[in-house]
Amino acid sequence: MVKSDVLIIGSGIAGLAVAEKARHAKKVVILTKKGSLDGNSALAQGGVAVAMQAGDHWEAHFRDTMAAGCQMNDSKSVSLLVQKGPVYVKEWMEKGFLFDHDSGGRLLFGKEAAHEHHRILHAGGDRTGLLLMSFMLQEIKEHVKLIENETVIDLLIEQQRCTGVCTRNEAGEITYYHADHVVLATGGVGRLYDLTSNHKSLSGDGLAMAYRAGCDFKDLEFIQFHPTLLWMNGESKGLISEAVRGEGAVLKTAKGKPIMAHEHPLKDLAPRDVVARVMFAYLQKGEDLYLDISMIQQFEARFPFITQLCVKHGISISEGKIPVAPGAHFHMGGVKTSLTGKTTVANLYAVGEVACLGVHGANRLASNSLLEGLVFGSRLGEHLAKQHLVDSIADAAQPLLPVRKLKLPTEAEIQQVMRTQVGIVRKQQSLEAAKSWFESYGVGDLPMKGVQLSEEQLNIWNMLTVGWLITSAALKRTVSIGAHYLQKESG
Repeated sequence: MVKSDVLIIGSGIAGLAVAEKARHAKKVVILTKKGSLDGNSALAQGGVAVAMQAGDHWEAHFRDTMAAGCQMNDSKSVSLLVQKGPVYVKEWMEKGFLFDHDSGGRLLFGKEAAHEHHRILHAGGDRTGLLLMSFMLQEIKEHVKLIENETVIDLLIEQQRCTGVCTRNEAGEITYYHADHVVLATGGVGRLYDLTSNHKSLSGDGLAMAYRAGCDFKDLEFIQFHPTLLWMNGESKGLISEAVRGEGAVLKTAKGKPIMAHEHPLKDLAPRDVVARVMFAYLQKGEDLYLDISMIQQFEARFPFITQLCVKHGISISEGKIPVAPGAHFHMGGVKTSLTGKTTVANLYAVGEVACLGVHGANRLASNSLLEGLVFGSRLGEHLAKQHLVDSIADAAQPLLPVRKLKLPTEAEIQQVMRTQVGIVRKQQSLEAAKSWFESYGVGDLPMKGVQLSEEQLNIWNMLTVGWLITSAALKRTVSIGAHYLQKESG
């Protein structure tokens, strides 16, 4: 039995931001199912969007965020994001974190799709997430207990409130953790798709656990597909940051035709859902697509991580062509929360990509994800630091149940259903077929606890649960908007 004041599930930027603020007043424990840097935050090549440059203003950032989200965003959430962003970014700079500067010591601001101004801060060129995460981990390591390679199986719910979690480590040992406040910071759902920019561990565990705990959800149907994943032999080899197109790169066919020239006023910097659908149409016709980077000077210095990625897979930067295709990137929907991260289950909070407070609307604006983690993670940490301890809870661990024998699909089968029927372009009939397929395995109907499942079964059951939740939400939205695009049925 392990007790803490604040228990955080996940070690990404949102979870670390919570920990940094809460540690001053509370005993904080972080659990992560892999290593502390094994997640999407450390993979983030893009930067942090903040209106800090002369000529820019938070109101412009607000407009851009709302426009990208098709005006479906929660305006209060967006206002907090864009106004508090510079405050928290400056705090980390004052602690010693260095964003990229020019030779005169001035901050460098990049530009990405759908941004009116240059407002993207980067670190190490295209290694922003890794460097920021490493710095944050160093900052909290003496004050927070971080437990790696331990999978949270389920949330513990007693008397209609969350009291802790049940975990399994690599040796198969079960441990119960009790806490006054439990925070879901488990990240996204990319593993549900075979082509994704996400870390391979991101299978929607937090959403599945929240469903079993009785949480409400919001905007689950909105999944952003990043236009430019390095695409080789039918597989994704990694992300090619949107900052590359921000520097002038152009999407072209094998014959050199610019595919976005007449599709949108912003051309290659159109919102991601627009670019992904145009690319999808070309790929459906059997066309190969490339990112022409020949116009970018000193590409290797500007994008060192992407250069290493290309070299590793035999792509010559000097030839100026990177093969690309769109893949699952970011989940705008998630566990419904208040502005302070409260879910609809008492003492349970959610933050970062697993949460949804409406800040992204129907489509996330580029480089607002690390910002979201910093802003709302910090706000939640500040909130928890001020909370009084709740009433003591029973120490008795919940009894282990026998492992169920289930007939389950493979991970590849789930990914195929999601890619073909709940992907970039959707059809009502296909969504209905997908929902029936998920329900054929008992999802949404079969009472289940994570402790009844082996590790392999748990992964598949969580993926089935989240796939069913996303598909069910997509069926309820009968009009195309943002990242949810419905194609009319033929005939």
